[in-house]
Amino acid sequence: MERICLFPGTFDPITKGHVDIIERAASLFDKLVIGIGINSSKEPMFSVEQRCAWMQELFHEDPRIEVVGYKGLTIDYCKEINAHYILRGIRYISDFEYEKAIADMNRMLAPDIETIFLTCSPIYSTISSTLVRDVIRNNGNISLFVPDIVKVV
Repeated sequence: MERICLFPGTFDPITKGHVDIIERAASLFDKLVIGIGINSSKEPMFSVEQRCAWMQELFHEDPRIEVVGYKGLTIDYCKEINAHYILRGIRYISDFEYEKAIADMNRMLAPDIETIFLTCSPIYSTISSTLVRDVIRNNGNISLFVPDIVKVV
């Protein structure tokens, strides 16, 4: 059985912390699908197409990594792509509490899908897409927080 893992998120924008998690997780699975969740109640700063393009360019040399946009429940999308694992990145204990609640609900909905938590490297623990968007809105320099490919004009 192929070990397929979904790494869901908004990645608005992708940060160096996300890249760290993705690069480290890729070797754990046969296929790592980065799933950009499309949530109609959220208004992202960057389009799904832009976020996909950044990630596809970042990871184009690794055939194990695929980037897609998806709608609906993450568990349902896992079933659609035959993923038996969900990857979640953890920065702080507060992230774990939130992510564990989601993992518990997902386990009740689909007991055969495991959630894997991977902590980010300490150097990236303070970086979040929310904070990066705040820096962008205030015309700050985001180069310390995002891959070089993420350009904001």
